Amino acid sequence: MSTVTDATTATDATGTTAASNDDLETVRLVNGLSCEMPANSPLAKLLRSQRTWEGPDAKERLGILRKAKSVAIVGASSNPARSSYFVATYLLQSTDYRVYFVNPNATEILGQPVYPDLASLPEVPDIVDVFRRGSDIPSVIDDVVAAGAKTIWVQLGIWNQDAAYYGEEQGLTVVMDRCLKVEHARFNGGLHLLGFDTGQITSRKTVR
Repeated sequence: MSTVTDATTATDATGTTAASNDDLETVRLVNGLSCEMPANSPLAKLLRSQRTWEGPDAKERLGILRKAKSVAIVGASSNPARSSYFVATYLLQSTDYRVYFVNPNATEILGQPVYPDLASLPEVPDIVDVFRRGSDIPSVIDDVVAAGAKTIWVQLGIWNQDAAYYGEEQGLTVVMDRCLKVEHARFNGGLHLLGFDTGQITSRKTVR
């Protein structure tokens, strides 16, 4: 098992850890590099202890996903190996969200047009899903605020605690270090423990 944390602050989603000796934790450094270390090592524990910001809880995240009608993916990629491509595919195929791609270096992704920035979108998105370095998040927050969006969702493995507080000071709802695809699938009843869609048929109300 491997988790991803930021070198400035780190923990798991609940603020607790139950790592075994074989668990590895990927520590992401401020310069963009990363390295793996035992999750129960003194350094990993120290980094986790420094993470104090808490975002919306599960019920609040469910509310965010249910109310949203549109999602803009900042840092979207046409590379199938990138996590943003995987998330984009899921959102287009498994949700009713209007999905917009933002990347100044691309023109088309998954048959959809790509916009150079949030200001160029045809509407203000309900959620801005961000695939950028932790150090880039403050500038993205400024773009989100300028565009009039209300929620910034920073993807799994990306953490900037100061930026989280900054976003909230700007009036944003901030979700950080969580995968929008995983959260949506989990609430929708189609997520296996390993994070794969099981194709499970459920009578529970979906989050589409």
